Amino acid sequence: MAASSKKKRIKKTEFSKESPSGINAIKLKPPEGISFSFKYFDNTHEKFFFHNKDGQYWMTLMERMKALSDMTASILRNSNKNKTLRCHPIDWQSKGVSETCFGIPGEEQLVDTPYQFSLSANKQHGRVHGFFIEEVFYVVWLDPDHKLYPGNPAKN
Repeated sequence: MAASSKKKRIKKTEFSKESPSGINAIKLKPPEGISFSFKYFDNTHEKFFFHNKDGQYWMTLMERMKALSDMTASILRNSNKNKTLRCHPIDWQSKGVSETCFGIPGEEQLVDTPYQFSLSANKQHGRVHGFFIEEVFYVVWLDPDHKLYPGNPAKN
């Protein structure tokens, strides 16, 4: 009878200290490649008007952004010799540039270097202007008619 009066102890269940629920979160790898944000997109600027563009323009824009999503920001920023991409910094003080900045509140703290890239080797589709923060390209202007560099086709 003494043996049967012994109580069996149940082991306490151990929970992970990483999560209050005890369920470990799955760690996802951050996406590789460039992502695009339209947080600072300006669709009201009178120079960078795109509202009348046809479906081919929009398809070219989407295809370019999809292709760039496979690249890293570093590779794109260093591709300035690629005549199809024509990716390079925008020099606001350069002769022939029609603007002096994006006009975003707090821009001097937000934008390290403004950039542009072309939509295609064909100049008819224009450029996209914006800036990088890490692997995110913040699109500010769509410039289908090359109005940021209106008199300097070499910069386009």
